Amino acid sequence: MIPRWPAPRTRRIPRGRTPRPARVAALTAAALAAALLPPLAARAATPPAPPSDARLAAEPARHDDTREQFYFVMPDRFANGDTSNDRGGLTGSRLATGYDPTDKGFYQGGDLKGLTNRLDYIKGLGTTAIWMAPIFRNQPVQGTGSNASAGYHGYWITDFTRVDPHFGTNKDLANLISKAHAKGMKVFFDVITNHTADVIDYQGKSYDYLSKGAFPYLTKDGRPFDDADHADGTKAFPAVSTASFPRTPTVPAAKKNIKVPSWLNDPTMYHNRGNSTYAGENATYGDFSGLDDLWTERPEVVKGMERIYERWVRDFGVDGFRIDTVKHVNMEFWTQWATALDKYAAAHGRRNFFMFGEVYSADTSITSPYVTQGRLDATLDFPFQDAARQYASQGGSARRLASVFADDYKYTTDKANAYEQVTFLGNHDMGRIGHFLEQDDPKATDAELLKKDEFANELMFLSRGNPVVYYGDEQGFTGSGGDKDARQTMFASKVADYLKDVEIGTSRTHASDSYDTHAPLYEQIRALSKLRKDNPALTDGVQTERYAADGAGVYAFSRTSTGKDRTEYVVAFNNAGESRTATFATGSANMSFRGIHGTSAAVTSGADTKVTLTVPARSAVVLKAAGPLDRPTSKPTITLKAPDTGATGTVDVSAGVGGGGLDRVVFAAQVGDGPWRTLGSADHAPYKVTQAIAKDVPAGTPLRYKAVVIDSAGRVASATAQSTTGTPPPAQVPTASSRDYAVVHYKRTDGAYTDWGLYAWGDLADGEATTWPNSHPFTGRDAYGAFAYVKPTARRRPGRTATPSPAATPTAPSPTSS
Repeated sequence: MIPRWPAPRTRRIPRGRTPRPARVAALTAAALAAALLPPLAARAATPPAPPSDARLAAEPARHDDTREQFYFVMPDRFANGDTSNDRGGLTGSRLATGYDPTDKGFYQGGDLKGLTNRLDYIKGLGTTAIWMAPIFRNQPVQGTGSNASAGYHGYWITDFTRVDPHFGTNKDLANLISKAHAKGMKVFFDVITNHTADVIDYQGKSYDYLSKGAFPYLTKDGRPFDDADHADGTKAFPAVSTASFPRTPTVPAAKKNIKVPSWLNDPTMYHNRGNSTYAGENATYGDFSGLDDLWTERPEVVKGMERIYERWVRDFGVDGFRIDTVKHVNMEFWTQWATALDKYAAAHGRRNFFMFGEVYSADTSITSPYVTQGRLDATLDFPFQDAARQYASQGGSARRLASVFADDYKYTTDKANAYEQVTFLGNHDMGRIGHFLEQDDPKATDAELLKKDEFANELMFLSRGNPVVYYGDEQGFTGSGGDKDARQTMFASKVADYLKDVEIGTSRTHASDSYDTHAPLYEQIRALSKLRKDNPALTDGVQTERYAADGAGVYAFSRTSTGKDRTEYVVAFNNAGESRTATFATGSANMSFRGIHGTSAAVTSGADTKVTLTVPARSAVVLKAAGPLDRPTSKPTITLKAPDTGATGTVDVSAGVGGGGLDRVVFAAQVGDGPWRTLGSADHAPYKVTQAIAKDVPAGTPLRYKAVVIDSAGRVASATAQSTTGTPPPAQVPTASSRDYAVVHYKRTDGAYTDWGLYAWGDLADGEATTWPNSHPFTGRDAYGAFAYVKPTARRRPGRTATPSPAATPTAPSPTSS
């Protein structure tokens, strides 16, 4: 989820405006990293012996869901099965009911009955799991005037126990789940723990964020305290009152009891610090677009959110959760909440209950800790999405794509690995893949866009992870940007902006229904689904990289079955505008490979196991080996590298493997005299896992490791290694401080920033000023557009700092701010 409307009341600088850089109060964050490993066990006379080779070799190679194909749907935009609930049982104008089918920011009429009626359409794509945007009762409308918008998307929850009346009833939901299960499809809820609807106001009507360092929380008796010291649930949380917060919360009388469960109506259950700017401390503590930000460091909030979602597991048989705004919640919350939900689901017959989180970042170092420390099963794979767009749509380097898969080890734990990652090409926040294709090549013909769209689908469906089809993408939907511009209705639309959209692969417009099972992209996705079903190695088989061009060109890997059938598949992509040929190794010598997708050609590997393969322009090919993988000629060998002496925080443990074939390495670790714990299993190079060392482990504590390699013939070898811990850096006490950099935003209505940069001059630090037409690149995107960082001088606040400008255009544009 990203912010969906300019916040009501005057909480921030309006969108499209850039603030003058200034010295801003901020927090030096306290260390909040959750620890996977428990506090050091009491010393024993003899440390427990390491697990046997056989025990480690028996650890599973895969966990939970690795063969899903998701269909992500917004119920309001999919199908209208009951027009009587279009206004949610409310009366009055659209500002009261939230219903206006001519406005893309309001309810359109879709509901759970409509979704149930169209299950066969969804199943026809090969879908195994439906992921629904939040269906809980929402505040119907938020904002005023031109900023007014409705809760059709589901992210403004007031009642976590009921289906929103715009979508139907709890009975309608139970019926949907029952019928989906009968058709062999799982159902996943989109859930929220970070915030509720915007109900709380602040005295004084001031909404700027106030940092913890400058404005600490106060106990009920007026003593300052740091809530981070209590976030892991091991210490009693201090008693507080409404006077404990930097912003004094107030609730309108008419809304004092609007939230369900009732504990959500207590304003002391929220952070109450003002609005977030989505950076630094306030990314976790600030109000997300004015929404009431829950104080997730409080044990009452952790337990309350556990109970809310346990009920849906118990009473509705939901199969898993997609979790919104995960990186805006402290890590300790996830460690406790995910562990509790896993345990509860298992006790109620759902041992493979699957939870994946939205961590909006293309950096694997940011996304992966929510699996390794937060104990979620997976994250939405934003790093894959970013690399896939660059490769499939922008002609980017194959090495960029390879770098994402090279980081797969970062997701490995005793209960998860990268094969569970949920991959996607676009979504309801950032925009559709069809829009990106148009944006990246505005002169492309419909046929060229269709070809690129199909190529992007091949990349997602044939590589590791659980692919997501965003509803409407199978019909060629495009849109003109993210958020509301990417949320068209599948049924005939009355929204003027949607009627202007083109659809890839068809001359149809949004003036008519879009449930065409013969649409070219629908048929392609159906075919890819069948290919995966008929060849399970293409879903979660071992993915071994074989070739990555330095620039546009071929990217190739093998997918090899993990069961008794050790059949190798060669998968190769080419994003260049002409055919490319590559030579690379496979897993067997003198093996024949026959084309089963994208080509009918056959190739045979040489005595050196290499094949030479030609891949057509902007295409993917899959070739299947004629026989099982060669049996290794020699036994496997393994060497183990422990972290360096003085290890603290999150460290890497790696192994070198030789002699075998299709090897898998299982890692285990012991801290001090504590129990041995499995760190995870790696089935391709680099053979690595990560380990989080708890902050309270004393310096000099022994760290012991064992790794076992298992080759494709079932033979094993093992190695051990050891190290010692160091002294973790001291937790920094929150203090008021000045930021070194100003964050400058630039908002374009068309969302196109490819050829734009940030031209900067004035009172800036050395190296920060640019000479026209040179510019700083925009380093990211958020609700306010593209943004870049600029470092002012320390002498005084700069005057005019930066002006967005086309990096390649010699004429100076009009500044958007000063």
